[in-house]
Amino acid sequence: MSADLVVTNLRAGYGVSTVLDGVNLTVGAGEVVGLLGRNGVGKTTLMSTLMGWLSPSAGSVRLGDREIAGLPTHQIARAGVAIVPQGRRVFAPLTVENNLRIAHKGSQRWTIERIFEIMPRLAERRRNRGDQLSGGEQQMLAIARALLLDPALLLLDEPSDGLAPSVVTQVMEILASLRGEGLSVLLVEQDLHVAFSVADRILVMQKGRIVHDSTTEEFRSDGERGRRLLGIA
Repeated sequence: MSADLVVTNLRAGYGVSTVLDGVNLTVGAGEVVGLLGRNGVGKTTLMSTLMGWLSPSAGSVRLGDREIAGLPTHQIARAGVAIVPQGRRVFAPLTVENNLRIAHKGSQRWTIERIFEIMPRLAERRRNRGDQLSGGEQQMLAIARALLLDPALLLLDEPSDGLAPSVVTQVMEILASLRGEGLSVLLVEQDLHVAFSVADRILVMQKGRIVHDSTTEEFRSDGERGRRLLGIA
């Protein structure tokens, strides 16, 4: 299952503070889009708004032919959106296997057995509790839980955050394996290597707006533009 995401003039914030100031973006069916930007520009706020954790003040969010802006989180999830939030948030007292069983909604495409095939480390740790896992293992578990919901759109918020380089490589391999699944993915990421390795297209956010949209190849070919947009020395 996959669907186009079309976000139009999306506005949201906290109290009287506006964070998203007219966001426009698309994620095509089966496309992986990397969202880059300096800290504080609104990337996580965008993810929270798309998932329904924060209500927009204006604008449209369409997934396929359905308008989902402002719906409760559970209705957005039923429409086909799943998120892997920054900080992972697995159920610490439950075993890996029970974390997965709770998440599985009966999908024939994403089964626990298939998760164990693509993430063999989780199979090895299936009887360990969430709080007995390393940060990388918790991240794998968070991604697995989201996949078991069989989403049309997967939101990933900083999946490499706080992980050792060797573990980041493992997470990159998992994300790369999803590209052939027809799953639409919006990836917020600070690690350019991760974003460039898995994304078809790159967006850059500044001050609550999307200010750049290009293919990954085009973005990588212009180092000066990247330094200007992202403030990289």
